[in-house]
Amino acid sequence: MRITEAIFITFLLISPANLMADQTDPRLDVLFNRLQTTDDASDAAAASQLIWAIWHQSDDDRLNELMRRGLAQMSTGEYADAVATFSEMIQLDAGFAEAWNKRATVYYLMGEYGSSVKDIDRTLELEPRHFGALSGLGLIMMALENEEAAIAAFEATLAVNPFAAGAEQNLEALRALQKKRSL
Repeated sequence: MRITEAIFITFLLISPANLMADQTDPRLDVLFNRLQTTDDASDAAAASQLIWAIWHQSDDDRLNELMRRGLAQMSTGEYADAVATFSEMIQLDAGFAEAWNKRATVYYLMGEYGSSVKDIDRTLELEPRHFGALSGLGLIMMALENEEAAIAAFEATLAVNPFAAGAEQNLEALRALQKKRSL
């Protein structure tokens, strides 16, 4: 790792007490700028990881505990419980974008695409740069066989995070399918 990268990462990890860790955290602007300006995939991966870490945190310990619980429930397939946990987070703080995004993810896993899209919309109202929500929207549109909407969602994902490999792969697959059909 180059010295400048080490300094950059150290700077981002130092969080003064008055900084709020969620989608309003001012460190996100620096990280998103880094995604747009770097040509180094490992640098972009580090920035993406830090973005996710910030999105997952709140200045409220109760919300942080609920996030941990909801993630554990998701990982063990306890989807109904995870929806309840993320819904409780939303009740406590309707402005916490990642609670909406996580509930959208669980709805997607349950095949409840309409509910997932509604939560993605709210996530994007709160954090328009949420490349995870944009990519999730693309996956839903693929599942619903709405290729144009899926392409638009994956293009939006890549506009925010040019290193979102899954979005790039899905976009290429959709374009190849369209090209094959046009022959």
